[in-house]
Amino acid sequence: MELCRATAFSWTHTVSTSLHVSLPLSKFETKRLSVWCASDQTQKANTMTVSVTGATGFIGRRLVQRLHADNHSVHVLTRSRSKAELIFPVKEFPGIVIAEEPEWKDSIRGSNGVVNLAGVPISTRWSPEIKKEIKDSRIRVTSKVIDLINDLPDSVRPTVLVSATAVGYYGTSETQVFDEQSPSGNDYLAEVCREWEATALKVNKDVRLALIRIGVVLGKDGGALAKMIPLFMVFAGGPLGSGKQWFSWIHLDDIVNLIYEALSNPSYKGVINGTAPNPVRFAEMCEHLGNVLGRPSWLPVPDFALKVVLGEGASVVLDGQRVLPVKAKELGFTFKYSSVKDALRSIISQ
Repeated sequence: MELCRATAFSWTHTVSTSLHVSLPLSKFETKRLSVWCASDQTQKANTMTVSVTGATGFIGRRLVQRLHADNHSVHVLTRSRSKAELIFPVKEFPGIVIAEEPEWKDSIRGSNGVVNLAGVPISTRWSPEIKKEIKDSRIRVTSKVIDLINDLPDSVRPTVLVSATAVGYYGTSETQVFDEQSPSGNDYLAEVCREWEATALKVNKDVRLALIRIGVVLGKDGGALAKMIPLFMVFAGGPLGSGKQWFSWIHLDDIVNLIYEALSNPSYKGVINGTAPNPVRFAEMCEHLGNVLGRPSWLPVPDFALKVVLGEGASVVLDGQRVLPVKAKELGFTFKYSSVKDALRSIISQ
């Protein structure tokens, strides 16, 4: 779905006419024609109230901007009102509701949909404490959201939950190809994703659940590129590690569009891979990045350099998996950026 394409949230202005004709009481009686515009009613019928966890994160910010721009009511579910107010100032986001945890129940109550994106970043140095927080932050928030949804009466319960998970579910491989039917891996991130998804699956059976297994999100001022570009520049460019690892990526606009579509389209349910249709080897990705940055891409960044910076967390970029968005393509989703070259060119030129 391209940003400008019509979706279930897009509407056209319609004009309806009603013709009232009375039997004439005199020769001066006239026929009355009344015309009313239904655009306001149509617009109102197509707007939603959406509650979002993780709204201050890299994906969440863009999603909130998109929903707000399309005149939907947005409830930001946050642990820090001050942080959320800095990111979503009332002057730029009039009408937005910022709710700290004690207010989450009231925000979810009556929402049409909930998007669950919460979780501390994984692209950091992993200590035992950080690994525990990576898992706990996802499980805790998801569990809280599920409990709040399930405890609501049917009449005010959201009808859809879009809950993030990750392609880490599949484990890593240089040879296998993974789709939504593939089994889970057996490493730490796969374990996190299994528990994360299992928690979301406890939602009330009447709530449509879309689980989006998100790949490496590419965008400006955040995500993987924010950490990769400085390293890339310092080492004069080149692949991280062997360069043979698969890189399953998606442009920020496309993952936001996919989540947006999952909110509005009842066909979107179950597991959906949030990755572009053309994953690449990491060496190819870095070659394209070097080209758009105007840097050489022949000198690899050695494994040890990343491990010094990220420790065990370096596995996020040193290992990889080839993940295909089979379900999204079956559903007819249109990717704005199918090639990593076009995605990087768009991002760097912004």
